[in-house]
Amino acid sequence: MSKQRSSTSTTDPGDFGHNDSCNPTFAEVLASRMDRRTLFKGGFYLMVASVFGSALAGCGENKQPSKAALAPAAKTPPPVPASGLALSFKPVAKSVADVLSVPEGYTATVLLATGDPLKAGVSAYKNDGTDNDFEVRAGDHHDGMFYFGLNAAGTGWDASNAQRGLLCLNHEVAEDLGFMHPAGATDLGTGNVNARPVLEIDKEVAAHGVSIVEIARSGNGYQTSLTNPLNRRITAATVMELSGVAAGSELMKTAFSKDGLQTRGTLNNCSNGYTPWGTYLTCEENWAEYFHRREADSARTPQELVAFKRYGMKGDTSGRYNWSRPGASDSTDLYRRWNAGITGATATDDFRNVANTFGWVVEIDPFNPQATPKKRTALGRFAHEGCVPAKAEAGKPLVFYMGDDSRNEYIYKFVTDAKWDAADANGGLAAGDKYLNAGKLYAARFNADGSGEWLPLTLDNTAVAQYDKYAFADTADVAIHTRLAADAVGATKMDRPEWAAVNPLNGEVYITLTNNVSEKNGRGVAMPLDAANQRYYVDEKDGKRVAGNVNGHIIRWREAGDDHAATRFQWDVYLFGAPAEAGADINLSGLTADNDFSGPDGLWFSQSTPGLLWVQTDDAYYTDVTNCMMLAAIPGVVGDGNTVQVVNKAVPTHDNADQAIGCPVGSKPQATALRRFLVGPKDCEITGITETPDGKALLVNIQHPGERSSESWASDGNITSHWPDGGNARPRSATVVITRNDGGKVGV
Repeated sequence: MSKQRSSTSTTDPGDFGHNDSCNPTFAEVLASRMDRRTLFKGGFYLMVASVFGSALAGCGENKQPSKAALAPAAKTPPPVPASGLALSFKPVAKSVADVLSVPEGYTATVLLATGDPLKAGVSAYKNDGTDNDFEVRAGDHHDGMFYFGLNAAGTGWDASNAQRGLLCLNHEVAEDLGFMHPAGATDLGTGNVNARPVLEIDKEVAAHGVSIVEIARSGNGYQTSLTNPLNRRITAATVMELSGVAAGSELMKTAFSKDGLQTRGTLNNCSNGYTPWGTYLTCEENWAEYFHRREADSARTPQELVAFKRYGMKGDTSGRYNWSRPGASDSTDLYRRWNAGITGATATDDFRNVANTFGWVVEIDPFNPQATPKKRTALGRFAHEGCVPAKAEAGKPLVFYMGDDSRNEYIYKFVTDAKWDAADANGGLAAGDKYLNAGKLYAARFNADGSGEWLPLTLDNTAVAQYDKYAFADTADVAIHTRLAADAVGATKMDRPEWAAVNPLNGEVYITLTNNVSEKNGRGVAMPLDAANQRYYVDEKDGKRVAGNVNGHIIRWREAGDDHAATRFQWDVYLFGAPAEAGADINLSGLTADNDFSGPDGLWFSQSTPGLLWVQTDDAYYTDVTNCMMLAAIPGVVGDGNTVQVVNKAVPTHDNADQAIGCPVGSKPQATALRRFLVGPKDCEITGITETPDGKALLVNIQHPGERSSESWASDGNITSHWPDGGNARPRSATVVITRNDGGKVGV
């Protein structure tokens, strides 16, 4: 989410990235020139060509590019893909209307929108800015979520119960345009030094975090059950425990927690995860922009300045919402805790370290309101985009996959030290202490020959211990500054790693790479192309030029020996986003009008229908043709396609030289294996997905409809969306339930 939305861009400043490390990408290759240009509809001007072949251009690990061709790495036989599975619905057409479109024979019903009550006795949301009790209402900007079926006693997880369950739901931000305030937000601008009304700050703080609410089947749909005592909010003010390797570190101590074992709040909760013992994982994404650090760099140590730069903690910012500036009325530390500058004699006198207590995976026990949520520091600190588990197997470590959602950032996995014991099911946060407080954290490197490796982020790795740009003091320092450790080992810089998903049929892992477009540090502009991030072209849209990987792609891999704890893997590209009108030299996946897309983001493998994959989009570059969408797919397997030589013309990083990048790709999906299932209302993002255990209800989040409304909407009335309430209502994010009218499984 941006600090202040413009009418033409939805890019979050946190997504631009702060990775200026010198570790090279692995396949920076030049090849023969091809003098072709392709022009296609939708305002996209492309300069790219491709040929199919079997040879790959490659380079040595972390060395200067080599022009020598490499033979593809030897592959083990791929696992068998889904058989007998077919998509049963008619594709939904592209649309720019302010409506939610689903296939014929399906119904989408709003379940829970911003401001809706979570408890009995709470009044209906007025949606006029006068409701000030978000501690008992659904928060804003719905994002990742998970359905936990309730057991018969209503006290624990029954993974088979589709009749009633707890919905755990992330709330990423409070709407920057201020729809929750009577006439918009006061003094929101980041350069503003004036006081903000405490009432506005408190409301925005409460609108972040997580909602937990019971939902129960009603006819062919679902509704919220407001009398369940488990219903509650976790917000940006809730007390949290710091656990794992960084808990108690000197870098975690603040005036609130002098021993460095607690903090307050979770925020920018984007994607999510869950554990096999029945707890919810919420992930803190673009947390850095919330903090005020308006001070001279000379006030901080050189070590701190390196870390601040790497995480985007600038010295001249007042925070995204100016929460640290409530004026003379501030008699507590509820507001000055957002000031990460030095104001006291020591770290325990102020909040100079407060930002170090954010950027984590947070574990919540949805079945125990008395349990204090825990930030699991062993899983690393970055812009967390999900924490997805591989299938738990008795006697083996548990494995979680994570993306760092900024341009040119990394893909990670965490392997627990403890081996899974099914007796820990429904073990709550005590089981989390056992599995999530100790393990190995890795960053991924994708090699040009289609192989890959997991690089350990530990002080036992000399690349980390002897890193010349940052001297890690201890294991806690490595966890707190995970990005710097990944720089040190030479992980592959990716095109905004977003959601991950693990195929329950064969264990293969998928992750979305939304895009990488920037005149400053975009793919091909300042960031060299490589085999895993191989496209550069130019988009002329709405009179503005963007260049790089405009439409994004989805990458996937298979761990060596089908062991998720392995340190080697084989990878390819599953899908390339592109408009259908593009030529075959850019529409590499052969997308049609029924399944073309841009900006892949959310990702989910059905647990009730193994082999069925859902893909959601968060896009700003194809929105002149269609609003954001969700597609259903039946993917093949890693290694089922060919090698593509993608030749990009006039790439700025190489003085306008053509570049040929070898890229392993999956087979082109047929129309029967990839279809558009849903198109959202105006200016929304489709993000967050879960399902009931019987597969007969799909829950999907529609985030920030109307985000390109005028910043002065309260006076000029220029609101671009009125979804879901219609009429002249202010737009709201919402969770919708999608069911088949005949009561069957969704999608198939």
